[in-house]
Amino acid sequence: MLQQKHILLGITGGIAVYRIAELARTLIKQGAHVRCIMTASACAFVSPLTFEALTGESVHTELFNLTHEREMGHIQLARWADVVLIAPATCNVLAKISHGIADDLLTTMIQVCKQPILIAPAMNPSMWQSQATQDNITTLRQRGIHILPPASGILACGEHGAGRLPDLHIIVDTLIPLLQASYLQGQRWVINAGPTVESWDAVRTLSNRASGTLGACLARVAAAWGADVCLIAGVGTPSTPEYIQRVVVKTGLEMLAACEKHAANSDVFIATAAVSDFRFTHVATEKIKRGDTSSLHVELTANPDIVAHIAHMPERPHQVIAFAAETQQHIAHAQDKLQRKGVDAIVANDVSNMGQSTSSGWWVTPQHVTALTASDKTPFAMQIIQSIMELT
Repeated sequence: MLQQKHILLGITGGIAVYRIAELARTLIKQGAHVRCIMTASACAFVSPLTFEALTGESVHTELFNLTHEREMGHIQLARWADVVLIAPATCNVLAKISHGIADDLLTTMIQVCKQPILIAPAMNPSMWQSQATQDNITTLRQRGIHILPPASGILACGEHGAGRLPDLHIIVDTLIPLLQASYLQGQRWVINAGPTVESWDAVRTLSNRASGTLGACLARVAAAWGADVCLIAGVGTPSTPEYIQRVVVKTGLEMLAACEKHAANSDVFIATAAVSDFRFTHVATEKIKRGDTSSLHVELTANPDIVAHIAHMPERPHQVIAFAAETQQHIAHAQDKLQRKGVDAIVANDVSNMGQSTSSGWWVTPQHVTALTASDKTPFAMQIIQSIMELT
């Protein structure tokens, strides 16, 4: 979702600056164009050459450049950017931006920037907790600047507390919504994902190969496009940003209860979860011993059909989307399920996609069958959400 986005990376002088090289590379790998502004203090920690090599762009360090100042570099950089990310942000730069001080290229650029700004502070815990810093944070937030609070842990100074630069994936997750159009603003989306796990005894379970990756990607994309998203996550479903409500479940019955509660009257419900069709009728509290038997018979009870149940609730979501993972006759099976379950559309895909990094399939509605291009999970999720948006 960062493809072709222009990210202006402001780097200030803290020990966490060494992690920003990896951040820049991560952004580029996800398709972004990155340019860097480094303060004099940042240059004392890491050479600008490092970021020039990583980004393929000149690093900007000087407010007054005798050969280019006619172009008003700080204004051009602000206009080039789709978003500005300041990381790590020191106590000093927070104070300067809060009070409108513009004494170097970074702080001067901020004064003319009309694009979204995300600041990721990193500093000593005492500096972060100081009244002056917290007042500055409050002022910046009131101006619409986004602040990602530092993480807690052991810092380079040896102290423990809030002051660490957040994990890089958290910075990227927080950045993405600032770069996306709010197509889904005001909508409530509920997505279930991952496998369910049914206990047989104290050790053994019944489950499947689903990873929950696609459901998590759908949640990220929907949230990035402005939706209020609840992800009902089965065991092993990948982590999601804090701005996505996450409800963790284990069994099929737990999944049903959570879906009933959160999907009622929602705008969209997407059932990507691979819910076990059956659960054990009798669950042993202790481990079942093998003994001398060469075979053993167990009794299974059918789990509820969650997506069909949600589709027929009195408080039915406006759109209910199902998934059908099949080994053959994918479209025919999907068309049958479409009518039988009472859903608005089905994504038909192959069982071989379960647990894989890429997906492909078909978008099936009562009127049309459309192929979904084989791609990585996030682009595939975007295709699905665009198809949902086109439903009437």
